[in-house]
Amino acid sequence: MTRADLPLNPLRTEAERFLTALAGPGARLREDQWAAIRALVEDRARALVVQRTGWGKSAVYFAATALLRARGAGPSLIISPLLALMRNQLEAARRAGIRAATVNSGNAQEWEEVYAEVAAGRVDVLLVSPERLSNPGFRDQVLPKLTVAAGLLVVDEAHCISDWGHDFRPDYRRLRTLLSELPPGVPVLATTATANARVTRDVAEQLSAGAEGETLVLRGALDRDSLHLSVVPLPTAGHRLGWLAAYLDQLPGSGIIYALTVGAAHETAAFLRERGLGVLPYTGKDEPADRLAAEDALLANQVKALVATSALGMGFDKPDLGFVVHLGAPPSPVAYYQQIGRAGRGTDRAEVILLPGREDTDIWAYFGSLAFPPEAVVRGTLSALAQAGQPLSTAALETRVDLARGRLEMMLKVLDVDGAVRRVAGGWVATGQDWAYDVDRYARVAAERGREQQAMLGYLVTTGCRMEYLRRELDDPGESPCGRCDNCTGRRWPTAVPDSTAAAARDRLLRPGTELQARKMWPAGMRDLGIDASGKISPALIAQPGRALGKLTDQGWGPRLRSLLAAGAPDEDVPGDLIAAIVEVLAAWRFEQRPVCVASLPSRTRPRLVESLASRIAAIGRLPYLGALAYAASGATALPGSGRQHNSAQRLRAVWHAFEVPPAVSDELTRLAGPVLLVDDLFDTGWTMTVGAMALREAGAAAVLPLTLASAAA
Repeated sequence: MTRADLPLNPLRTEAERFLTALAGPGARLREDQWAAIRALVEDRARALVVQRTGWGKSAVYFAATALLRARGAGPSLIISPLLALMRNQLEAARRAGIRAATVNSGNAQEWEEVYAEVAAGRVDVLLVSPERLSNPGFRDQVLPKLTVAAGLLVVDEAHCISDWGHDFRPDYRRLRTLLSELPPGVPVLATTATANARVTRDVAEQLSAGAEGETLVLRGALDRDSLHLSVVPLPTAGHRLGWLAAYLDQLPGSGIIYALTVGAAHETAAFLRERGLGVLPYTGKDEPADRLAAEDALLANQVKALVATSALGMGFDKPDLGFVVHLGAPPSPVAYYQQIGRAGRGTDRAEVILLPGREDTDIWAYFGSLAFPPEAVVRGTLSALAQAGQPLSTAALETRVDLARGRLEMMLKVLDVDGAVRRVAGGWVATGQDWAYDVDRYARVAAERGREQQAMLGYLVTTGCRMEYLRRELDDPGESPCGRCDNCTGRRWPTAVPDSTAAAARDRLLRPGTELQARKMWPAGMRDLGIDASGKISPALIAQPGRALGKLTDQGWGPRLRSLLAAGAPDEDVPGDLIAAIVEVLAAWRFEQRPVCVASLPSRTRPRLVESLASRIAAIGRLPYLGALAYAASGATALPGSGRQHNSAQRLRAVWHAFEVPPAVSDELTRLAGPVLLVDDLFDTGWTMTVGAMALREAGAAAVLPLTLASAAA
């Protein structure tokens, strides 16, 4: 019996009428789409849909919204993680005749109007970011009204709920509380294109919180016949950049080039544009207007490619995307598949090419260092909040807890979800509830991350079917060779790069010089640490903008600098080629007033490297070298080299009384009466250079010009 022989379900007929409005004449519901819609509308159940990108997950929640609204239900609340994804969802809703609105960081001036529209029943779908769920005003005043009135809750990119997922976000964990507080009969839909069996089980269990029955899981095959996978091994970053310049125009249509870091994305885009190729950068650090313009240019095929970080990923909707190239491998096969799933949704063929780099594992290690902190640090944070007796802002907590801002915020969000802390107006407070550090789970998550990285390295060298390899990592049923990848067909992209192109790429990557921005504001709360510093740094004490040879994350100088400055690396004289590159940096520096002398910061870990760098620069520039500043005999709570400080407040505290300017140097500064070139090996938080510059300014330096080998900026 065929489907045509079956009696028509009136609800399905109604849903398919809506689908044709959304997707065009002739569109018909897939069986799993219909199963999800029926569960949501008829049974008011909870469902998890794990289906490949382009399968039609948005059609499920838009169709269910229309059907529920027609039956008197309230608006749908969609939790959506990225502004780019929200924009696509708003446009899709508009095409389908659904009235949609959003509340996110980019439209704060519209929030009150949007809330009023929702209250008046003039909005069918409200899209919010997961970060809104932690905002005290939204959580306490707006969200309760929305959940009471909601007709449907949708969790998009639901793998973010699970800390086993490749893109775990602490704010998504708040959904467990939200789910448990939903009124009876409010259906819930969660969707994702990338979840292995472990993540699927974890998300389904969390979706069941407060529900009477189990979550319906609808999981389909994730393979797409249009994807042609290849790996192109190349020896250096210059060759990879040159390969892109040589072969980009041979790739079909328009597409995305993914880079692992912000710096690599901008470097690559700049070089390709210099070679006459139509590309634009796209990173989370770019201005929102620039990101929107770049998205629009790609959607309209006005550029060949966007050179993007993972900020352009989940949900970006361009069915005719002809290729995805990765400049460096993501840290897991699941993350890789999520990104390549952007391609080939509406085309017969899409090229998926990975250009791995030797430095990829270094970058994975850096991001891996941002894992959940050790128990002692967490307990110290809870103790600091309990003792404060009032809300503490994140900045104020930095004076009590030595964690970088991003990692501290992530930890607080997890503790908030676990009930140990609560975000309120003015900051964070401890709740006093018992809390257990789940050391076993954190260890298992860390071990799984390591396993995923090894699996990604295995993908690079496998001689078997690449799609089969990825599907196995995704626990995707029905494994069989795809017959399309480079290993299945024996057809491979060339590795030869024209000498002139490779040379130009190498020269671009090794172009020396990156700007260092001097600190202009003291960290908040320093008086709590006994340091009289607040607000703006006095112009009489501040350093001028400086220069570094390169960034640790650069594709060109980055690997060399990371090796030179690695923990345990020998302390030796600065290599001659780095001196030559630093001279180029100085030659290109447009000084307002040329430096009249050179000084250096003292170093406990690399004194020979720093002093040789400073003295060589002084000799080449025929400037007097005043030597290194001295360490103060007392007063510093932790001197440089005695353990890395991770945030601004703790780093400033460590170096505040660390340096002294010897009397002979003070006399020279007065005599020379001009700018000082202040040399160090690494510009990290910037506070060591700031305090060193302040000491020199107080001793009589007219200005201080920072110069380092490396910058730790992204």
